[in-house]
Amino acid sequence: MPLIALLGAAPVPYQPRETFAPFDMAQATNDYRGADGLPGHGYWQNRADYAIHATLDPATHGITATVTIDYTNNSPTALSALWLQLDQNIYKPGSRGMLSGGGSRGVGGSTQGMPLDTVTIAMAGKPAVAITPLISDTRAQLTLPTPLAKGAKATVTIRYHYTVPSDAFGGRTSWGRTKSGAEVYDIAQWYPRLAVYDDIRGWDTAPYLGQEFYLEYGDFDYWVTLPAGMTMAGSGALQNPAEVLTAAERQHLAQAATSDATVMVRGPADLAAAPKTGTRTWHFRMTNTRDVAWSASSDFIWDAARIRLPGGKSSMAMSFYPPESQGAPKWGRSTEYVKDTVENMSRRWYTYPYPAAINVAGPTSGMEYPGIVFDGPEDAGKQLFWITAHEIGHDWFPMTVGFDERRHAWMDEGFNTFIDTYESDDFNHGEYAPKRDPEYAPGGGNPVDEIVPLLADPDAPPILARSDTIIEKYRHPVTYFKSALGLTLLREQILGPERFDPAFRRFIAAWAYKHPKPADFFRAMESEAGEDLSYWWRGWYANNWQMDLAVAGIETGKGGAQAVRVEARDKLVMPATLRISYADGHYSDIRLPAETWIRQGSIAVGVPAGKIVRAELDPDHKLPDRDRSNNIATAR
Repeated sequence: MPLIALLGAAPVPYQPRETFAPFDMAQATNDYRGADGLPGHGYWQNRADYAIHATLDPATHGITATVTIDYTNNSPTALSALWLQLDQNIYKPGSRGMLSGGGSRGVGGSTQGMPLDTVTIAMAGKPAVAITPLISDTRAQLTLPTPLAKGAKATVTIRYHYTVPSDAFGGRTSWGRTKSGAEVYDIAQWYPRLAVYDDIRGWDTAPYLGQEFYLEYGDFDYWVTLPAGMTMAGSGALQNPAEVLTAAERQHLAQAATSDATVMVRGPADLAAAPKTGTRTWHFRMTNTRDVAWSASSDFIWDAARIRLPGGKSSMAMSFYPPESQGAPKWGRSTEYVKDTVENMSRRWYTYPYPAAINVAGPTSGMEYPGIVFDGPEDAGKQLFWITAHEIGHDWFPMTVGFDERRHAWMDEGFNTFIDTYESDDFNHGEYAPKRDPEYAPGGGNPVDEIVPLLADPDAPPILARSDTIIEKYRHPVTYFKSALGLTLLREQILGPERFDPAFRRFIAAWAYKHPKPADFFRAMESEAGEDLSYWWRGWYANNWQMDLAVAGIETGKGGAQAVRVEARDKLVMPATLRISYADGHYSDIRLPAETWIRQGSIAVGVPAGKIVRAELDPDHKLPDRDRSNNIATAR
């Protein structure tokens, strides 16, 4: 290693004590959450198991249903009430979500939300008693007959109904029509859901303002009665195929379960043969999940293939789409994309946990739920690949690792966009590489250059800003792109894959089906990778600090010793490569750690002997340096 000699500090705005000050994680460590960022030996989490019986009426676009929730209190506190999330209430006129949208939400229509017709609660083996919920916007409080002690269970039964919003205003759930006029229903947020009670906030009852979700884990059994001509795709595994599928469909599905090539389960020719009258009830089951969603249409083509998972395990890749979306340039490759994404992400990070991974072409484009995603029927080519990989990638974040999307959208969107970039590299020898889409380097250029204007924007929020405060202008640039690029830089430039990957995998495995917070991630990466990353969390996540590393000159000291003066001229620093080129044509790379600038902003770096002709910082263009014009110095 070369000698790094301090020769005096230049008058630059960089202040080492600011950049390298201790970073306050804003979360204490205790028996629940350890100092190593992993769940502590006393970690607890409540549980909600659901049984749902629902009926869809296409004539009114209405759903009527009954849900039974078995809720287990594993916390050390007796609970006097339970809180529900009623996210359909965002569509009511005057909801907080409508008004917080600045007038953009609700323009296309509204509904009456999700009225609760009856609510009963049974506890301790006693008969169920009727409860009158206290409803506040998208939340409902259920006062319990007696406190629910640690380890005790309460059974909540609710009859409810609601109108499915149209694709004019539904957003994350809606109904629309195919080109033939057939209806497609993408159904989510379709049942009252228990809010999370955790060790950080107790009941986390953040209202639904259009961000996403924070949910407890449990097992789901759900039955949906549909017109007999409709085909349903649902989270989990179909429990009654003999009752809802034809013999040919069952045969094709069994063939797909052992095929690496896509198999047509229900083709275009089968659509006309569907029943025109009557109903069928579809039964799905999914275990250890935080949510379920489904889609249904009489116009669905359905194909599938086997997913090969580590350890000899398998799952199923499936796609459902209307006739206008068929063909290899369009949805004919969807199942191929799903299969490859799940296989590669399982290999790289954590084994996919669900019995199927389903891509649906419908009115709700670009939305994810456990084991099922909704994308656009018009998507094709690289756009379909990128959106499929991204939405399926959400099965890792936040479906398996249960991030709080309401407050920390950067964790699920950014983490997922990060792993997407590697899937783009992996798929079919880089057919759609590199990932350059609205989520990551949308201009198609070098990501570290494309992020620079955002860092310079005085109005841009930091990554750690509350998600609901980030306006649409900055949602993708900050929540997706900057968050993902932060992980890329952490992996490729700060820690290296050999330290990052084991730490990241350990974090995923330790927090699978649990509720980590930002501080848990920060601590886990520092502890496992063996690095104090305070300067990185502060500069990239808590602030939008800019970087300007510069080569100030090539110096010759006593006895002819040579040095290159490098400076930090702005608040953000990172490890950097200094390349020294010599007159004989060879060059030498010197790796400068972030601590190069821990005491001073300007230092002289001793370099190997030889006739220097050029010195350059970041010669491979890997860092988000705002002024690259000062990265090079030549010998005079």
